[in-house]
Amino acid sequence: MNSIKNKVVIISGGSRGIGRACCLAFARAGAKVVFTYKNSRAEAEALVKEIEKLKTEVLPLQADVKDFDQCKKVSEKTRETFKTIDILINNAGITRDKALMMMRKEDWQDVIDTNLGGTFNMTRHCITTFLKQKKGCIINISSVSGIAGIARQTNYSASKAGIIGFTRSLAKETASYGVRVNAVCPGFIDTDMVNSIREDIKETIKESIPVKRLGTAEEVAGLCLYLAGEKAAYITGEIIKMDGGLTV
Repeated sequence: MNSIKNKVVIISGGSRGIGRACCLAFARAGAKVVFTYKNSRAEAEALVKEIEKLKTEVLPLQADVKDFDQCKKVSEKTRETFKTIDILINNAGITRDKALMMMRKEDWQDVIDTNLGGTFNMTRHCITTFLKQKKGCIINISSVSGIAGIARQTNYSASKAGIIGFTRSLAKETASYGVRVNAVCPGFIDTDMVNSIREDIKETIKESIPVKRLGTAEEVAGLCLYLAGEKAAYITGEIIKMDGGLTV
């Protein structure tokens, strides 16, 4: 039995990278997919066409997750269209990497407000539905940067570490209501964000990873699909690293 079929999933930042891979993985499993995007309209439209070929329903919504009211509209439009919400994947995130001594206040605030604030905003507007129906699944995309810390990423590391604390606290708060909350911490994944790194530096990174390669967005999506399904019904409050052994 496919426990994902006909479930309604919201995926923030769904038009590219890990978010896009999650949209396609859940669509292939028969879920009704709602995804947000901030600027990449062309990529969002292309994704909609791909999902429609998989014979499932899809709803793209333009929204900036750091805006509390825009996130409210996402949850309202989802319930209006599909009557419920079953799964939330908080994936939207940005980087503004630089040494702390060079970091502007805006670099700090934008990353915290988008990555950590966006996770709060989206979850806050979906949680009432989950609690009322006494079931739901929340998957937060954190990072190994939030566990081990990475130089020149104090803003990003802080935001992703915050998501880990958020995940653990909310898991305890909602477990008795049948709502599960977990976090996935990818390492270096083959996405636009990582591919913007200079090639020689990228090769050095690969050598530092025990499995000697970057991860794929599809591998992260596969883990999210598992965590959202009934086989993971006893998993909550977990922080799962997916980094090829980088932080062992």
